[in-house]
Amino acid sequence: MPDVMQTNRKCPRRIAQAVISSLKGGVVPRVGLPYITVGRASEIEALLRDVEIIGEGGASFRFIVGRYGSGKSFLLQTIRNNVMDRGFVVMDADLSPERRLQGTRGQGLATYRELISNLATRTRPEGGALTLVLDRWIDAVRSDVMTQTGLDMGSPAFHGEVEKKIREIISSLSQMVHGFDFARLITLYYRAFLADDDEMRGRVIKWFRGEYGTKTEARQELGVNVIITDDDWYDYLKLFAMFFRLAGYNGLLIFIDELVNIYKIPQSITRNNNYEKILTMYNDTLQGKAQYLGILMSGTPQCVEDTRRGIYSYEALRSRLAEGKFSREGSRDLLAPVIRLEALTSEEMMVLCEKLADMHADLYGYRRAVTTQDLVTFIRIEYGRIGADSHITPREVIRDFIELLDILYQDPAKHVAQLLGSDEFSYAKSEAVSDEIMDEEYADFIL
Repeated sequence: MPDVMQTNRKCPRRIAQAVISSLKGGVVPRVGLPYITVGRASEIEALLRDVEIIGEGGASFRFIVGRYGSGKSFLLQTIRNNVMDRGFVVMDADLSPERRLQGTRGQGLATYRELISNLATRTRPEGGALTLVLDRWIDAVRSDVMTQTGLDMGSPAFHGEVEKKIREIISSLSQMVHGFDFARLITLYYRAFLADDDEMRGRVIKWFRGEYGTKTEARQELGVNVIITDDDWYDYLKLFAMFFRLAGYNGLLIFIDELVNIYKIPQSITRNNNYEKILTMYNDTLQGKAQYLGILMSGTPQCVEDTRRGIYSYEALRSRLAEGKFSREGSRDLLAPVIRLEALTSEEMMVLCEKLADMHADLYGYRRAVTTQDLVTFIRIEYGRIGADSHITPREVIRDFIELLDILYQDPAKHVAQLLGSDEFSYAKSEAVSDEIMDEEYADFIL
């Protein structure tokens, strides 16, 4: 077989393992995306332009729309990783029957809890970063006070100056809805931090996570008369966005996937309550009622465009989100609220498969056996299947290709052409594999 080109950028084996395992399982890896990213340059550029505006005190709301397996989650994860590197805090959650934006049994609060649980920064990308953010902010304030006043931590006046500085910083939050109580909890956390009172710190974190079930419980343990509820949890996300900015971060981006779970709600009143919550978020970002906040939601075309049950069934949203007369496939408006993902081209998929082939070979320590000719044939077969022009997705192609690589690795005696010429693939050969690209070894197996 002819030699094949190897990529210059080596992926660490632990990351390669996570990437390969995730993709074979049909899920988007949390790490290693830069090693396999292809296409989507225009979409990424448009979303990162939003990020610049958010960092300057603005806000943004976008819908990412695409079929199952089209790369919605991959795009969201790519943006997530990118903005963490740019100094933003991120939160993400997948909606489900138990997690909605609004509900009668706490489903909205469940979504808030998931978002807080997945709060992540560059130094804690896996989530659970709320305590880290608070502790580092307090350390930064103390350092500033020492620099500005010349006092050291042992000075009797030092802690008073720190608390004064904290009150000055968070005073702007008091002007926002629920801001006074939010600022009070921040102060309580500092006092517990100062006293090395882990129990009280834990109670404050419990409150921020929305885990207090009754006001009575919160009053007994913290002395506050409010709790985060299913109705007001979004107001606290706006407060967090402002606080993170005060704490030295550039802002907050929230990623919410699987909007289809709202579409599947059978009761129209409950669906509309969820769409009303989306409308509130959308209006806040466009009307300047939120700052340093970006929201990205993703779903299938049906769950957005269906005028009977989807987002477009809610007239106030449909009138805001529907495309104008000039946007169409090949000429999209990427500044619009809704970004529709076009399918990756066969050329882009071939580049992706080549990256995966190199990564797989490096991970398992063998010389890559899949040639450029093999890649061409594989892609032509995949894209030549009946209905592939409208139904094939990157997820399906990637899973097929990794399975092919795994089989070849486990059984070196097998030939790529032998697998591509098997019954599972050969039915598509008449449309997928032209005589011009088939050499004798493929003809032996396929013709």
